[in-house]
Amino acid sequence: MAIFSKTCEYAIRAIFLIAQKTEDGGKVGIKEIAGEIDAPAHFLAKILQDLSKRGLVQSSKGPNGGFYVDQYTLKRPLADIVESVDGNGIFFGCGLGLKECSEKDPCPLHMEFKKIRDDLHYLLKTTFIGDFNKELSLGIASLRR
Repeated sequence: MAIFSKTCEYAIRAIFLIAQKTEDGGKVGIKEIAGEIDAPAHFLAKILQDLSKRGLVQSSKGPNGGFYVDQYTLKRPLADIVESVDGNGIFFGCGLGLKECSEKDPCPLHMEFKKIRDDLHYLLKTTFIGDFNKELSLGIASLRR
């Protein structure tokens, strides 16, 4: 079971790969990214175009074009990607999907789900895009199984 939407999963994996592959100043093309993370190229191109508009990935056109991330982007938290793609409902929404759920009027899962939700939010706010470059380069971590 996934926590994030498929779109968000592709976005995170793509940005991790782009960060790792372009750490030394290069660029990576959509076909290579799609192949490396096992994602449909056409769908991934739309995701990356949207992330580019939001400043989470950079791109350049032409024969030496492709996607890359700058030093500022490497230091952005993963929460920025999740919020850009899936919104902030995962951080603040009800575990049962109720429109009204709060401390005053909680659903049956409210207190336990709030702990999990807060832990996830903390993890994604304190984990940064460039944090996994070394593990990915050394093959310790993988973006495809």
